[in-house]
Amino acid sequence: TKIKDFSFKFYADKKKAEVSLDIEMKDEVFRDAYYNKIWSLEDILKDFIGDFHKEEFYTLENGKVISRIWVEKEGISVFNKNTWREAFEFFVEKMDGFERFYYEYEDFIKDV
Repeated sequence: TKIKDFSFKFYADKKKAEVSLDIEMKDEVFRDAYYNKIWSLEDILKDFIGDFHKEEFYTLENGKVISRIWVEKEGISVFNKNTWREAFEFFVEKMDGFERFYYEYEDFIKDV
């Protein structure tokens, strides 16, 4: 994204897979501004990635508070080879949607 602490991420564990947009700025004013920019495009984002979850104050395992927008797919395990293809297809589809959304609205998002 070329925006510091504003990144797309993949995550998988023994129960699910996730693709997220993590807004991790330490300065709450900037984190809030970027989150609200994305949130103002909610309906458009939904067109790109489908239904999603959002949390303005998401707490990571290490205690750090970030803003996160993500999609997830249950029933996928990194320990089960039978679900790897499904996980890969999910990652490709959702990351592509996030990236297309970002590139389409990049100038608007970056104007903070």
